[in-house]
Amino acid sequence: MKYLKLPVLFFFILLYGNAYSQQLVLPGDHPDPSVVKIGENYWAAATTSNWMPAFPVYQSKDLKNWTKKSVVFKEMPTWADFYMWAPEITYDKGKVYMYYTAHKRGGNLCIGVAVADKPDGVYTDLGPLMCQPAGSIDAFPMRDKDGKLYMIWKEDGNSIKQPTPIWAMEMKEDRTALIGEKKELFRGDQAWENGLVEGVSMIRNGEYFYAIYAAAACCGIKCNYGAGVARSKSLLGPWEKYEKNPVLASTDNWTCPGHGTAVQKDGKNYFLYHGYSTQESVYAGRQGLLIEFEFTPDGWISFKQDSGKSAAKRITKSDAFSGKDLSLDWQWSIFKDFKRQQSGKSLQISALPDASGAYIGQPVYHAAYTAETVISEATAEAGIAIIGDDKNIIFASVKEGNVLLKQVKNGNTTVLKTLPLPSASSAKVFPLKLRLKAQQNHYFTFSYALGNGAFNDINTDLADGGFLPPWDRALRVGLTVLGTRDQSAVFKSFSLK
Repeated sequence: MKYLKLPVLFFFILLYGNAYSQQLVLPGDHPDPSVVKIGENYWAAATTSNWMPAFPVYQSKDLKNWTKKSVVFKEMPTWADFYMWAPEITYDKGKVYMYYTAHKRGGNLCIGVAVADKPDGVYTDLGPLMCQPAGSIDAFPMRDKDGKLYMIWKEDGNSIKQPTPIWAMEMKEDRTALIGEKKELFRGDQAWENGLVEGVSMIRNGEYFYAIYAAAACCGIKCNYGAGVARSKSLLGPWEKYEKNPVLASTDNWTCPGHGTAVQKDGKNYFLYHGYSTQESVYAGRQGLLIEFEFTPDGWISFKQDSGKSAAKRITKSDAFSGKDLSLDWQWSIFKDFKRQQSGKSLQISALPDASGAYIGQPVYHAAYTAETVISEATAEAGIAIIGDDKNIIFASVKEGNVLLKQVKNGNTTVLKTLPLPSASSAKVFPLKLRLKAQQNHYFTFSYALGNGAFNDINTDLADGGFLPPWDRALRVGLTVLGTRDQSAVFKSFSLK
């Protein structure tokens, strides 16, 4: 899942295919989804990149309706520092294994694995399995015809302008190490792949092993991702690629499809993967899609096609901060350490003394939405925010009797508006409501209200958040608190609709 640095010309080439019968099942930011059936339930996980907690775990009975049940890591594995990518959830001999990619402290991208007795955890990290100098990502376990266990992965050569081979290497049954010698299966040698192949999911049918893989540039407005198929009668090759690749390409509704996992249900074959909505674009992220496929008489894979459209699910969220712990909807920066305490019917967040503050956020789902929060007290600057990452954020906040509108772009802060509140004393300022409205994905207006009063506009000229999303992530909307570490703010509620 690494960005391919090629001449700009390549990024304007979008491969458009047929009207595939793809259904949106994991709305919002769910890159690189993986899925496994355990008993009567299906379980899925997805990339979180530099958001924590890492790797949400979902449960479903039908592959279409999913409930978030847990997360794999509430704290970073001790060996890793950022880029939590490509979790592959698998089940073998009574154990659940979560293969994943992370950046090693003082090193590069490595493949690690964690184990649990049940899919919703608790997971125990077993550490890294493969760390190549160019980086190692996108692990997938597979057994050969004799039952020998292998790990399949991609060498991240594109990060240093080198090839990106797909490797296989025998793995110990306890998943603590790889053994023997690695064997190259295939690499990016078809024109549409632009020199990059990754995200392999393997299945076996009849006499063939099949690899459904992703290729080209995964992420951002200029992506040109797609999915291809290769097959072999032996796990270690030789592998041949389908002459009709890509088997999944951009359509009028979904662009840059790829990187998923094949799974069966009721005797039918499905592929859970990601794509960008053409309506919400990169701002809502790579969303989880489901499509049916079949094996053709000539021994290849064909994805189901029709003229149906996958309508976006209308999603609303609300949080009164009841209970002892934050809901699983909330995420925060992998690089920021700050205190969060939920008790009774409020959430207290301790401040951080940097440009974007201590923030928590939730995914966005649509091109237009409204978010609101109520601040009941604050010794720090506190506000509502639309978040890209630590250095890119737009927020409205209250500080020392003023309402502020700030933009942080590449770490540089610009105060866009300063409005004095009618009541100067903090006792009269709170409770204070702050509202954020989004239009067309990335244009924002902010407003405030004192107590039960009417909302007042902070900005009438739209704030442009087009610069916000990192290349591999989507926007989050949430709360931020700025100040010294001994300062804090208390929030009474949050809603997103």
